[in-house]
Amino acid sequence: MGVMLLAGGSYQWLRDTLRQLGSTDYDELGRIAAEAPLGSGGLVFLPYLTGERCPYDDPHARGGWIGLTSRHGLAHLVRSVMEGISFGLNDSLCLIREMGLQINTIYASGGAMRSPLWRQMLADVFGIPVVTTNAVEGGAFGAALLAAAGVGAFRGVAEAADQLVQETGRTEPVATNHARYTEWHRIYQSLYPVLRNGFKALSQLDATT
Repeated sequence: MGVMLLAGGSYQWLRDTLRQLGSTDYDELGRIAAEAPLGSGGLVFLPYLTGERCPYDDPHARGGWIGLTSRHGLAHLVRSVMEGISFGLNDSLCLIREMGLQINTIYASGGAMRSPLWRQMLADVFGIPVVTTNAVEGGAFGAALLAAAGVGAFRGVAEAADQLVQETGRTEPVATNHARYTEWHRIYQSLYPVLRNGFKALSQLDATT
């Protein structure tokens, strides 16, 4: 199991921060992000706002934008946050693949999956289809399925899922986008090892002030 400590939370932080300048919701953020190109003009966001858990077990890890220049605007900032979260999720997928497991489809749920831009981004980063289902709250719905199977309402979890889970959408990856995102992900992965000691020093300094 791969767990990011602040995936959607990083996006929520961005929304809440921008709200200080005026009303901003997730739909508006999506429209803003769509104005920036794939790769956010060379801007990378590290979504380690509360440390990280996977693939780096590091409570001192910190977030930040790397590659910021004067030509970057709000659209680049927003899209880079979405891409950074996507890269972080891809870190876990890469670990699963390194174990020799073949992943052909990603089933995604939650509020972020209402965004067509983000669904396409995830499919392009992962290089495999992203499927949404009628279970918006995946964790709670899964727990309910397990409980139903446990009390005998179904013959097993597979039967419960077959009867109650329905696909509502499917987003296919774009091959050219996947190739470009693979390069961006390599750059993303190269940043934390370089910054790790600096993150720890900042955390220790912050604790003494």
